[in-house]
Amino acid sequence: MIRVAVADDHPVFREGLQLLLDSAEDIEVVGVAADGMELLQLLKDGLEVDVVVLDLDMPVLDGVDAARELSRTRPHVGLLALTMHEDPATVARALAAGVRGYVLKGAGHGAVARAVRGVAEGDTVLGGTVGEAVRRRTLQGGPAIPGLSTREDEVLALVARGLSNHEIARRLFLSVKTVQNNVSALLAKTGARSRAELVARARDVTQG
Repeated sequence: MIRVAVADDHPVFREGLQLLLDSAEDIEVVGVAADGMELLQLLKDGLEVDVVVLDLDMPVLDGVDAARELSRTRPHVGLLALTMHEDPATVARALAAGVRGYVLKGAGHGAVARAVRGVAEGDTVLGGTVGEAVRRRTLQGGPAIPGLSTREDEVLALVARGLSNHEIARRLFLSVKTVQNNVSALLAKTGARSRAELVARARDVTQG
């Protein structure tokens, strides 16, 4: 039996996910939490789990920081992100934090259960469009524009989608000032004379 803890700040979704997973013969939800801090406390209090299914957008402590702490203190626990975000920057941050599975909310019931089983076995599971996006970026090899840092490449991907600095800051869990600094660096490195020109160049390299 695969013992699972679920962390999501939306009660209805959390309860539905619990019912879904409990309906599988080989999966049992043994703990639920409304944020990352509550999740960490459950495990600190002695809850034993094989897999943690967590949202990335949660109050108090978000899913990425919770995953980073769990991967450090409980590396044997499989971490599965179940989220609405499919942009490459967010996927990269989650994987860097120790997440082994990444599935989008809205995936079929069977897909979620299969992802839990895969992560429990130690596999890396990237569902649907997320897996395809990671595959494309891997084949491209490194940043879309040579000379960019990992952070600048993440910001560039979101600039290409037309997101504002404030929106990028929320997605990457950064301050607006940090995003502004990265955008300024991107302007300098790409030779773009305006944000509009940067967006055009970013779309050329990320969609080409």
